[in-house]
Order: sequence, then structure tokens, then C-alpha cells
Amino acid sequence: MTDAATSAAERANQRNAVLAGFLGWMLDAFDFFVLTYVINDVAKAFGKDRPAIALTLTLAMMMRPIGAIIFGLMADRYGRRLPLMINVCLFALISVLSGLAPNYATFLVLRMLFGAAMGGEWGVGASLALESAPAKWRGVLSGLLQEGYAAGNLLAAIAYRTVYPHFGWRAMFFVGGLPALLAIFIRFKVKESPAWHEHKTDWPTYKKALFSHRRLFGYLVILMTSMMFVSHGTQDLYPTFLQQQRHYTPRETADIAMLTMAGAILGGIIFGYISDRIGRKKTMISAVSLCMVSIPLWIAAPTTPLLITGGVLMQFGVQGAWGIVPAHLNELAPGMLRGFFPGFAYQLGAMFSASITYIEALVGEYFTYSQSMSIIAASALVLSAIMIALGPEKHGVSFRKDGK
Repeated sequence: MTDAATSAAERANQRNAVLAGFLGWMLDAFDFFVLTYVINDVAKAFGKDRPAIALTLTLAMMMRPIGAIIFGLMADRYGRRLPLMINVCLFALISVLSGLAPNYATFLVLRMLFGAAMGGEWGVGASLALESAPAKWRGVLSGLLQEGYAAGNLLAAIAYRTVYPHFGWRAMFFVGGLPALLAIFIRFKVKESPAWHEHKTDWPTYKKALFSHRRLFGYLVILMTSMMFVSHGTQDLYPTFLQQQRHYTPRETADIAMLTMAGAILGGIIFGYISDRIGRKKTMISAVSLCMVSIPLWIAAPTTPLLITGGVLMQFGVQGAWGIVPAHLNELAPGMLRGFFPGFAYQLGAMFSASITYIEALVGEYFTYSQSMSIIAASALVLSAIMIALGPEKHGVSFRKDGK
């Protein structure tokens, strides 16, 4: 091949790798957020209260580190592509089975298994995408990649708006079987990461590297825990808040959610772009600060237009900060551990913050959802700003041994 043809092939693979990571996280998030829109329906179907169904969200989050361990270790030992293909097929299958669950016990077990599958996707998909991407665009591509999460929420809202009124809550989970098609795209259109080939090592060296970076790993777990409190504390029960306290219909709830997720997607990309210019930490703190000043409009606005404005600003900031996370964690991670290290820290943060949805739902039953969510969100935002400021940064570091 000529140099021009080789360069064109490399660019095509870069696009495909980022697209695979984005779609994997988007479809994974879709399967997660579907339940947040139909909590009331699932509770009625199984004869349970809302906190009992919210508990399945909590347990799914607690299972995510197991998936991060399994798929992260596979990604560092055998490459990024194969674990990612297995992962998307697994969570797609579990989503369909969730729609077929005959009782609460079966549904709970399936959602726990889904949590393990969900936990394996982020670290593997992020390492594949960002190791394939040019360093100068890593921030904006990180924002695009992470906003697969917001796009998944948006898709869940669209399904709630279109599928749910005609076919009910079970059909929402059946739609979650579509991600299995992504495995075909990865198999034929995405090449293995060159950085993985360079950093692959033997098992004794790998284990030694794991323990030698334990302090950095501990910091990342605390950072991810605080950031998970922010995202799940402002998103998971927001549809329930809109319906139970503000008395919006399911259709109105879906419309508001779609607008806020559109703001979230823009926030991730815009703040990711800014982070390529001024650094990861400064940009993340700026995004978190925007969230803090948005709380009154987000949760207590007197009119629908103001409430929507607050919701858009909140998710613009939340996902603005989160959009930088894939680049920030992968830049801090040692090369030979990049498939496992960021993903496991990320999912341990999910596990340690898993109680947030259940706590909000429980407190919201006794007080109001606005009181519960605003207090928890404000506390989480302050903690996140502190943890971001205290941590290290390796903005723009090369993932290749030759420095390219």
C-alpha cells in the first residue's frame, strides 16, 4: 500500500474504533436507563413498591466491578476487540431476558447479571477508542465517547415516548437486544489497538505493575465514586421526580428527558474540546461549578420552561465533566494496564455509589424528591470538585512507546 492509502486506512480505523466505543456505551446505557423510565410499571407488574425496583438499579451498579475485572483482564491479555464483542452480545441477551422475566426474583437476578456485563464495556471500549485516536483530539473524542451514555438515555426516552405507549414496559427491554449487531461491526471494521501490542507483557510483570500503582488507583476510585454520585444522583430518579412530584405525563417526561440529554451530549463534546486546550482538571472543575449554580432551576423552577432550562444546564455540566473522564483516566493509567486499570476504578466507583438511587427513592417517599435530590446533588458536586483539584494530570501524554 502507498503511504497515502495506509494513512487513509489508519484514519478509517480510528473512526471505526471511536464509533464502536461510542455505540457500545450508548447501547449499554440504553439498556440501563430503560428501567428508570418504567419503575412504576415494573413495580405494579411484580407487586412491589418503587424502592424495591430501584434496588435492582443499585444492585446492578454494585455488580459492575465484577465485569470490569473479567473483561479488563481479558482486554490486557488478549486484546480489546474480542472482549468487547463478547460483552455487547452478553448485555443484549440479558436485556431481552429481563423483558421476559416472570417475577421479581428473576428480574432482580437478571439485572445483577446485566450490571456485571455493563461493567465490562466502558474500560474496554474506552481503551480501544482512545488508543486508536490522535492525542491532539483525545479530549473531544473522549467527550463524544462518554456521551454515548447520554445518547443511551436519550434513546431510552425516545423508546418510552414511542414504544412504551403501544407495547408496554416489556417491549422496552426487547429493544435492548439490538446491540448484538454491534459485534458484527467490531469484527469486520475495527483493528486491534497498536498500543496494546506494544505494551502487552507477561503475567508476573503485569501483576507487579498492578500493585506498584495502588495509590494512584485508590485516588481514581474515590474520584469515580464522587463523580458517580453526581451523574446517578441527577439522572436516575429524575423521570420519577417529574411524574411523582411535578405530575408530568409519561409523554411530557420523555420530552423533558430528551431535551436534557441533548444538552448533555453537547456538554460532553464542548467541554472535551476545551480540555484539549486548557487541560483536564480546570475544565472538569468549570463544568462541575456550572452544575452547582444550576440546582435551583433544575429541581425547583416554578414553570416548565425554566425547569427545562435548569435540566439542560445541569446535564450540560454533568456530562461536560464526565466527557473528560475517559481521556483523563486513560492518560493516567500505565500502558500495560490500560484495559483493566481505568475500567475497574470506574466500576468500583459505581459500586461504592450504588446506594444513591435507593437512598434518593427512599427519602423521596418520606419527604419530597426535590429535597432529596438537591441535597445529595449539591454534596456530590462539592466533593467531586475537591477530588478533581487534588489529583494528578497527564494531559496529552502519548500512549505509544515511541511517543507518537
